Amino acid sequence: MTATDNPPYRDASLPVERRVDDLLDRMTLEEKVAQLTAVPARYMALDESAAESAVHLLDEDGNINRDNARELIGDGVGHFTRLGGGGSLEPERAAEVTNELQEMVQEETRLGIPAVPHEECLSGYMGPDGTTYPQGIGLASTWNPDLVEEMTTRIREQLQAIGTVHALSPVLDVGRDPRWGRTEETFGEDEYLVAEMASAYVRGLQGEDPTEGISATVKHFAGHAVGEGAKNRSSVQIGERELREVHLFPFEAAIRETGAESVMNAYHDIDGVPCAKDRSLLTGILREEWGFDGTVVSDYFSVRYLDDEHGVAADHYEAGIQALEAGMDVELPQVAAYDKLVDAVENGDLAEETVDVAARRVLRQKVEKGVLDDPFVDVDSVSEEFGPDADRDYARKLGRESVTLLKNADDLLPLVGEEDVAVVGPKADTPEGQLGDYAYAAHYPERDANREVVTPLDALEERLGDQVTYAEGCTTTGPATEGFEDAVAAAEDSDVAVAFVGTRSAIAFSDPEADMVEQPDVPTSGEGADVTDLQLPGVQQELVEELHDTDTPLVVVQVTGKPHAIEWIDDNVPAILQAWLPGEEGGHGIADVLLGDHNPSGRLPLSVPKNVGQLPVYYSRKPNSRNENHVYTDEDPLYPFGHGLSYTEFEYGEVSLSETEVGPADTVTASVTVENTGDVAGHEVVQLYTHQDNPSLARPVQELRGFERVHLEPGESATVTVTLSTAQLAFHDTDMDLVVEPDTYEVRVGSSAADIESTATFDVVGERYEVPSSGRAYFSDSSVEE
Repeated sequence: MTATDNPPYRDASLPVERRVDDLLDRMTLEEKVAQLTAVPARYMALDESAAESAVHLLDEDGNINRDNARELIGDGVGHFTRLGGGGSLEPERAAEVTNELQEMVQEETRLGIPAVPHEECLSGYMGPDGTTYPQGIGLASTWNPDLVEEMTTRIREQLQAIGTVHALSPVLDVGRDPRWGRTEETFGEDEYLVAEMASAYVRGLQGEDPTEGISATVKHFAGHAVGEGAKNRSSVQIGERELREVHLFPFEAAIRETGAESVMNAYHDIDGVPCAKDRSLLTGILREEWGFDGTVVSDYFSVRYLDDEHGVAADHYEAGIQALEAGMDVELPQVAAYDKLVDAVENGDLAEETVDVAARRVLRQKVEKGVLDDPFVDVDSVSEEFGPDADRDYARKLGRESVTLLKNADDLLPLVGEEDVAVVGPKADTPEGQLGDYAYAAHYPERDANREVVTPLDALEERLGDQVTYAEGCTTTGPATEGFEDAVAAAEDSDVAVAFVGTRSAIAFSDPEADMVEQPDVPTSGEGADVTDLQLPGVQQELVEELHDTDTPLVVVQVTGKPHAIEWIDDNVPAILQAWLPGEEGGHGIADVLLGDHNPSGRLPLSVPKNVGQLPVYYSRKPNSRNENHVYTDEDPLYPFGHGLSYTEFEYGEVSLSETEVGPADTVTASVTVENTGDVAGHEVVQLYTHQDNPSLARPVQELRGFERVHLEPGESATVTVTLSTAQLAFHDTDMDLVVEPDTYEVRVGSSAADIESTATFDVVGERYEVPSSGRAYFSDSSVEE
């Protein structure tokens, strides 16, 4: 910085807007535009030829190329893109590089405005030595927002240690078509559950003080999970009512109730309008309706895709104008279109005031996060947050609490620990196979990862020793069956066989290859890994059938990012567990459940179909969709939303309501007593749904309105109370007004969407009520009294 005065923007005692105003007044157009751009650790090329000629910030050894850095950040910069994760830097080195680059920006640019370093952290910091927790769908299976909030508090500590202030998580997409590879990143099929889990994620990441927290980015805005053909980035055809009530609901709740500080657009178009240039979405709904005042950052490359993919812009020059005018503040991961904004203003194609509005938001974040005043971190203290044992116990806790028991005929589980156990299947001993697509080791399989990942085989051998016999049996994909013989022999010589099956998760953007069906480990879950079939990939089903024919008692454990069509397995195998992608301690978490050290407490966050042709099967379909059957298959899922068994039994009393008549702006309280009537302690997830008797429009058959997870000792009972606001019953009428209708409403309480234990009704009386913006209710309040 060359200025010798002490300008107002450097005075931390002044109000934020005063400092931002002063900065903007001093900035040239080039400097303002620079705040809307990002620079990655290494140029992120869409083709190899571009990478070879690109200007890189870091060399292959992780050192800063200072000449390149001066070229890239000469006028300043908005974001540093994934210096630690994208640069494959060990935490201490990531902190050092961040400090060095922030010092360069401070000392070698005219105004000395530091950057916002961002990282990915969907299932933990996605960089070397970051603790890896269960994937999003597994977190949702805990039905425990408090656990998620504590997890992201721990993630925040790791990110802060390396100088990060902005995170590109969580995912708020509502996943109703499991063919979509990114289903694993979601919190499931229900907008209420997604909103609860995502809000908890945001709270933990952001903390209570902006200067102490990490800006959470809620994504992908909006409707990303319902593209045509369940393909990533494909067009979305959806009505405004469903868009608002289902797919926008979690975003609205996370922004208006939880204060999420950043939003990322989705790639697709909605009814022909790409989200990256949709002003009605990025400005109209987000800012004007909801009052969002944070930053909107582009999903990687989505600005240039307005030209390259959607074809709605003639070139990158036009793409940049369209995105900025729609309300897109920062182009990520690197500049491809926004570097042309200076020319656009000078040519009269873009108002400089539009640049100012976006630059103001970026600068405000830098002031509020404390970056402008002190962007540096203490490198010597980084090791306190990392290391091989950092947060491993908590990762194990989350792993085991996400495991869901789908079936347990004749109480085959838990294993008593004295049996000889055959451990078979392609997911039994693959470390990367326990991780979701945005875990560092899965995202970058070609790079060395320094976190130990405990596989199920590791955990069972540690506990049972020589009682375990292992045979892989087959690979996750491909036709080879040569390993069946060893797997069958292991099962025949054992008291019980446990088959670990599922998918490999990864980022998979490559074009289909002619011999892909022959390959042994093709990603069939994760970003870009969309499928047309929900069977277990490869010959895994055949392996399970061979093991079944041995007559050795069989347990199937699915380690996978999506539900599979396993109707035959459900008909023939006595015990089935869904472990999702349980993270680095997932092997121990699964073993804890198999051996009875943890009573399984996971519940499904989405419905499991019998077969792919049955889709959709989400629980909250409208009556005509829910009740119409196909010729050979009914409309019931194989396992319903909210389903999950326990090693104990729970008994529900009758639900009681505080009122039988309420006004349209009142509340009603539902209470139910639950007793553990079994022999072991366990968790029950009490779920509350509502159904409107005679709505003016076709409405879902029932909707989740609240839930509570309760732990009970044998013989112990507790009363769960849920306070429901009638504003939660509102929907958008024919004029798209949000209204509560006078009518009879049924409260349904149970252990899943299909297992309703008790019901009661109340009437909303009075006039039809239009809910004001300030009167919107997103969540119920719940409590437990023992």
